[in-house]
Amino acid sequence: MAGSGHGHGGDHGHGITYNGFTMHPPNKWHARTGKFMCAVMWFWILYRAKEDGPVLLGMRHPWESHGHGHGHEHAHEEKH
Repeated sequence: MAGSGHGHGGDHGHGITYNGFTMHPPNKWHARTGKFMCAVMWFWILYRAKEDGPVLLGMRHPWESHGHGHGHEHAHEEKH
């Protein structure tokens, strides 16, 4: 009964058996979804590296100007 596959989802084609556990190939939608999520992950990692890379590498301090142009410096200079 252990190797017959009954009660474990049945036979879904050929698979690889190791120590009595049979791994079947994934469905197409599982593979495509996995590739999509991998692409999103790498996009996010590269985007964050572009934005925060100099801080992580010690080339810039996080409190230094980061290009948002809030105008704090200009308002301070006008008062003096």
